[in-house]
Amino acid sequence: QVRLVESGGGSVNAGGSLRLSCVASPVIDSCMGWFLQAPGQQRDGVAAIYAGCGRTLYVASLKGRVTISQDNGKNTVYLEMNKLKHEDNGRYYCAAGTWQTWNIWSSSGPDSGTSFSTWGQGTQVTVSA
Repeated sequence: QVRLVESGGGSVNAGGSLRLSCVASPVIDSCMGWFLQAPGQQRDGVAAIYAGCGRTLYVASLKGRVTISQDNGKNTVYLEMNKLKHEDNGRYYCAAGTWQTWNIWSSSGPDSGTSFSTWGQGTQVTVSA
């Protein structure tokens, strides 16, 4: 089973940028996703990438401000976030799934991640107004 370790979170002013990293051991799984759990809220999908071909999916509300990418040589998936807003506050989790996970997201759109099988511990992002 893949192990995931996130990093890159921190405190940033509104309008700033962050790049989150997720290192997968031993390798990136077929479908990798990023999720946000805001304070007092349920976990929501942000973006996913199909590792085999690099295809990406984004939640509509964040499309244009976030970019998911992968570096297979480093077994790392990134989430670049720009023009951060207060509502981007929360804990960001990386998750791994299979090709079936990708198919579910492709057909139904980003969700809370019930089809992802492995999760990291998360990294905290704080955006100050």
